[in-house]
Amino acid sequence: MPAILHVEGLNKTYGEGASATPVLRSVDLTVEAGEFVCVMGPSGSGKSTLLHLIAGLDEAGEGTVELDGQDLSRLSGRERTLLRRRTVGYVFQFFNLLPNLTVSENVALPLLIEGRPKAEQAHIVQPLLERFDIQGRAHARPHQLSGGEMQRTSIARALAAGKPLLLCDEPTGNLSQKAGQEVMETLRAVCDEDGRTILLVTHNPRDAAFADTVRFLVDGKIEREHVLRGPGLTVEDVHGSLSALSI
Repeated sequence: MPAILHVEGLNKTYGEGASATPVLRSVDLTVEAGEFVCVMGPSGSGKSTLLHLIAGLDEAGEGTVELDGQDLSRLSGRERTLLRRRTVGYVFQFFNLLPNLTVSENVALPLLIEGRPKAEQAHIVQPLLERFDIQGRAHARPHQLSGGEMQRTSIARALAAGKPLLLCDEPTGNLSQKAGQEVMETLRAVCDEDGRTILLVTHNPRDAAFADTVRFLVDGKIEREHVLRGPGLTVEDVHGSLSALSI
């Protein structure tokens, strides 16, 4: 069975000529189904760009991204969109909830896009609201929620359509320490209990310690020698690697 994600020789540069800025350089990354993998690096190291390329939201200069066994470079724009809809759930730092929709409607959005019947949407959404303890906020709009409630809503939305891969871009970046801890415990449970695959990018050692494997993105490259593998990773383990890499 092929890995759910395989990245090889990935390069991305913004601008041209004298103003060209390399962001990713010869990045290799493989994520097996059911893994929780973290790519860690400082702000501006190319973490978000990497996720955009994996999701087919942007195109690489060189290299390949194989998502669920399909090479994105061989697909049309519409084919990439359909593959993304089928395969990828996205959890953003800034939540990206639609402000005019309620919590229930935001969670149901992927199902609505797929044309699922209303009764089926309700059958899927209600258990997710209960699981993430936001059932009491079902009719609230995003501006009425706490940061933790907004992120739990975002995670529920990412899970609603049953997509096997969750891409998480600094998901605790706008949360308090307590709310961030709860969100990371939620993501860990989603991997362990649901068998979902998670690729997390973060600069936060606490968040990274929840992963099965931690890779380090430095100056646009994923370090080959410094890899942390669980179970039982600690924040101290991550700090030790950061110190060794002078990040």
